[in-house]
Amino acid sequence: MSRIGNNPVAIPEGVTVEVSDNVVTVKGKLGELTQEYSGVSIKIEDGQVLVARPSDSKEHKAKHGLYRALVNNMVEGVSKGWTKELELVGVGYRASNQGQKLDLALGFSHNIVMDLAPEVKIETTSEKGKNPIIKLTSHDKQLVGQIAAKIRSFRKPEPYKGKGIKFVGEQLRRKAGKSA
Repeated sequence: MSRIGNNPVAIPEGVTVEVSDNVVTVKGKLGELTQEYSGVSIKIEDGQVLVARPSDSKEHKAKHGLYRALVNNMVEGVSKGWTKELELVGVGYRASNQGQKLDLALGFSHNIVMDLAPEVKIETTSEKGKNPIIKLTSHDKQLVGQIAAKIRSFRKPEPYKGKGIKFVGEQLRRKAGKSA
């Protein structure tokens, strides 16, 4: 029994959900998202989205929870939005943005310039005495996570000093250095 798949997804005010021909479309104040689905049935009753599976096969059980979670993320995304924050830890590490271009100085011989999708809003803050922070916001959870992972991959945090790009609030596994 899928505990996640059986939970209904509540539709908040200002959000419309349409189901047609194996495609779910969710529209809200922040945007519109679509998702194809297969192996389950999705219907709307009493202001809630219900996901049901036709049998107890392994494939149907897996898709039951998956599509319920995807629909929930879509509904939450178009109503509230998703945010990821990245922190640059290291001397001389800087981040700035001009529109949709992110400019990163990460200790390489050149700056890394990255063009971002128009659906993602970017904000960089650098206060004196604090690490620079990159804030990504969008209605699409998958897109925000993918872009944040791409930015993090330019300089992953290393275990000795903790230098690199990390998510705000991320716990790093630190190692002891050489003993003298």
